[in-house]
Amino acid sequence: MLKTGLRLVLTLCCSAVLSANAQIADTVKRDTVKIDTNLLNRYRLSPKKNSITVTLKPLQIQPEYIPVTMLDYKVSYWRKFITLGLNFSQSAFSSNYAAGGVTAVALGGNLIFRNEYNKAPFSYTSELNLLYGKSKNKGQGARKTNDRIFFDNKVATQLSKSWFFFGSLSFESQFDKGFQYDAAGVNPPVLISNFMAPGYVTESLGFEYKPNKFFDLRLGTGTARQTFVLDQEIFAGKGVDDEAYGVKNGRTIRTDIAFQMVAIFDKDIAKNMHLNARYDMFVPYGQPLDKVRHRVDALLAAKVNRLVNVSVNGTLLFDKNTGQNGIQGTEGLSLGVLYKFP
Repeated sequence: MLKTGLRLVLTLCCSAVLSANAQIADTVKRDTVKIDTNLLNRYRLSPKKNSITVTLKPLQIQPEYIPVTMLDYKVSYWRKFITLGLNFSQSAFSSNYAAGGVTAVALGGNLIFRNEYNKAPFSYTSELNLLYGKSKNKGQGARKTNDRIFFDNKVATQLSKSWFFFGSLSFESQFDKGFQYDAAGVNPPVLISNFMAPGYVTESLGFEYKPNKFFDLRLGTGTARQTFVLDQEIFAGKGVDDEAYGVKNGRTIRTDIAFQMVAIFDKDIAKNMHLNARYDMFVPYGQPLDKVRHRVDALLAAKVNRLVNVSVNGTLLFDKNTGQNGIQGTEGLSLGVLYKFP
């Protein structure tokens, strides 16, 4: 009995060990078998016969037109400015007006045309300034109140943020004859100026300082100026060695080499108020300092409405070549029509 029991126990133990080994071998065999995952995923993800059908719409792309008006515009490096002014004044008195007075009519006009080209590093500026005015008093002939032609051209190339190298050419003269009148009215008027008598042509090379749009400083280290007196009547009554505007009697032109400084200020200083000022200093080389020429031109304009404006213009001049030792000046106050474009 004992032996039979031991045999039965050993038989069960061997069976258990063999069964465990068989399971381990089967597990190892399964783990080492390669499985095609694509095939497995296809079977797993394939829809069943009773699944819900999903309909996919095709993607449609259509052109959308957006209006772009700026496509017709072209880049322009040119800018133009036009200022046209006309001033008129009139006064009338009856012959028996107790306080007295002289009937008078005055008419004046000015035109400023400015043209600019800016394409870095080069720039070009051209400015034409025409000014003329006349007045007529009862019992007297017509007399000039303003008369100037000024044409300035400048080409510059940029050296740094605010400094430029420039070359300029300018022309200055007047339209009509100018006379010196006898205050007592005894002697006839004396002709003292005319078109191109004097006339000035100035060529200049140098450096320009322009920190902003409204201020411009030119330092013309190499400047030449030709002074013309083409009307020989200006020399009437003068001696052989006398001069008119620095030109000797019998000649028509004089050339000076000099240093020139020009400062320009052009800005709206208040609402509807604009100031344009220009200072010109001309220092001839090899001449005394009292021959230095200074000129200041200023125009202050205030708009009353879109067209009507009040303007004050003035000029200060120190130039011994004109035959005057002191400072010369002129001033005018006017109410008129002013048109600007743009």
